[in-house]
Amino acid sequence: QVQLVESGGGLVQPGGSLRISCAASGRTLSGYATGWFRQAPGKEREFVAGYSRTGGYTYYGDSVKGRFTISRDSGKNTVFLQMDRLKPEDTAVYYCAAGRGVITSSIRSHTQYDYWGQGTQVTVSS
Repeated sequence: QVQLVESGGGLVQPGGSLRISCAASGRTLSGYATGWFRQAPGKEREFVAGYSRTGGYTYYGDSVKGRFTISRDSGKNTVFLQMDRLKPEDTAVYYCAAGRGVITSSIRSHTQYDYWGQGTQVTVSS
């Protein structure tokens, strides 16, 4: 079992930056692919960023590519999402997820992940 707890969400102005974190317990994340997804009211859950189980490869959704960066700190067993040049359309609840059997071709699919955090709200507004 893996427990995931997100933190760091909040209100930020357009063009600003925010870093959200996902602390894992129960298992080390080194054996799991990890991902960030988001969901806005009335919309489907959207892939934001992913970190491969092996090799340290990163993947991004088209809407955040070049603005967001996913990273993982093995010592802290934590995954981060650095969000820069934020836009109002980035407003959503952000969830982190972990999956042991997630392969590269399916890293963008939320159905492939086994464990989920409770989510953290990010609001981009002036």
